[in-house]
Amino acid sequence: MQKQLIECVPNISEGRDLDKINTIANVVETVEGIKLLDVDPGAATNRTVITFVGEPKQVIKAAFLLIKKASELIDMSKHQGEHPRFGATDVCPLVPISGITLEETAKYAKKLGERVGKELDIPVYLYEKAAQEEKRENLANCRSGEYEGLKNKLADPEWKPDFGPTTFNESVKKSGATAISARDFLIAYNVNLNSTSTRRANAIAFDIRENGRAKTENGKANGKKVLDDNGEVARVPGKLKAVKGIGWFIEEYGIAQISYNLTNISITSMHEAFDETCKSATERGLRVTGSELIGLIPLQAMLDAGDFYLKRQERSLGISHKEKIKIAVKSLGLDDLKPFNPKEKIIEYVLAANNEKQLIDLTLTDFAEETAGESMAPGGGSISAYVATLGVSLGTMVANLSAHKRGWDDKWEYFSEWAEKGQNYKNTLLALVDEDTNAFNKIIDGFRMPKSSDKEKEARANAIEKATIYATEVPFKVMETAQQSMEVMLEMAKNGIQNSLSDAGVGALCARTAVYGAYFNVKINAKDIKDRTFANDISKKAQIVLNKAIATEKELIDFINSKIGYFNE
Repeated sequence: MQKQLIECVPNISEGRDLDKINTIANVVETVEGIKLLDVDPGAATNRTVITFVGEPKQVIKAAFLLIKKASELIDMSKHQGEHPRFGATDVCPLVPISGITLEETAKYAKKLGERVGKELDIPVYLYEKAAQEEKRENLANCRSGEYEGLKNKLADPEWKPDFGPTTFNESVKKSGATAISARDFLIAYNVNLNSTSTRRANAIAFDIRENGRAKTENGKANGKKVLDDNGEVARVPGKLKAVKGIGWFIEEYGIAQISYNLTNISITSMHEAFDETCKSATERGLRVTGSELIGLIPLQAMLDAGDFYLKRQERSLGISHKEKIKIAVKSLGLDDLKPFNPKEKIIEYVLAANNEKQLIDLTLTDFAEETAGESMAPGGGSISAYVATLGVSLGTMVANLSAHKRGWDDKWEYFSEWAEKGQNYKNTLLALVDEDTNAFNKIIDGFRMPKSSDKEKEARANAIEKATIYATEVPFKVMETAQQSMEVMLEMAKNGIQNSLSDAGVGALCARTAVYGAYFNVKINAKDIKDRTFANDISKKAQIVLNKAIATEKELIDFINSKIGYFNE
């Protein structure tokens, strides 16, 4: 069963006192199993975005401790900052990461809200998916009036908190209120302007955000507002869906920004928001100088941005994640105000940094030394996967060189598609480098199991059988992927840049070697499998894959020799 993981992104109303910020943030790691991923303070907004992740029950416990500590250290009656806020822990959203639905996450948000209200005497408003009524789904509605209007809000029966006190007592005066939710992944994203005007930044925000601006009779901000059939102020919708935004001046940087919340990046992506903001700014006589990411972002959002700008440049999309991220950072100006470190800002990279080092993270020298050492792993299976990785990397290189060749501008998309195929094969094979070693280690773990009783012997035998089957399936996957990857080398030899014929050939030879090497691993592991039906079946499939690889190798070698000729003795 997949492990349940929830991300929690509390925003606290303190962005200047680092001692307070760190004390509040670090309390979450006193809960076992919680990983603190990011702490992102802002001096001008006087607000810090904290990100941590863990299993649901641990996340709820950690979030409670954070809210408690923030209420002890932050006095809202003395708080000032650019960002809308009404509490020491202003918002505390829970985001499903894996193995849990948004609906299930909402139940945990309600549990957290109830505990905060009862035990900490803090007014709690549930919003987004955790909201108890429609008008409370929107955070802006829950937080309207901000801290300064909280006394009146609590007195209004329509805005009675979901949990906690309903009067503005001395405790609430200090802590303010907290909004708790379950929501999809949200990107907090600011776009920088070559201006100091909050009014002009707001005008652009109104152009872009879904809620747009109030409709007026003369179409100007100072005109008389138009009412709809229900007597509410009519609105002119903005350009983009699932976007919230306001303009502000950031004294820390000496510029105006448009601050966006991208509430559903499958509807409006970061690069789309940036691009439309650039257009609107230009129309209003301003220029976008860059942007700023607050908190963390999913890897795919950065890759999508890289692809977007690569397509505009008519360049191949079949490049590494690292290079795509570079393109995204430079295109969006994410390093305009301060350096952008992918290892600290991309959620998958932050999580990976906390994991055990893998073989593919080693240098070439260290990988060779590890292989040459006394340990039995990495062995032939991992090496086969890595050799295949090198092979398809060569084929992908030829595709990228061809996409960039002068005079072939009309073919860049064709070669880009082949380069993307190559990258996909490469990524699969890289993962198999470590997976083959992991599979071997599972067999060793099985042999180390106790065997003192018949029950223990049976459990041990079952574990060894299961591990041996898996250790046969992994090299077979290496075989299949390496053999299939040869299509890239064959296509590039025939249609790619001809100066790189030899590179395509070497790539194919590596792939065929990998197929043969993984074939040996399939055969040697299959002989120890008790389930002979499975063993015979996978052995037959392996032979078919091997034959295909040998045939493709011959076809490619014959083609290359027909182009460059045989050596004469």
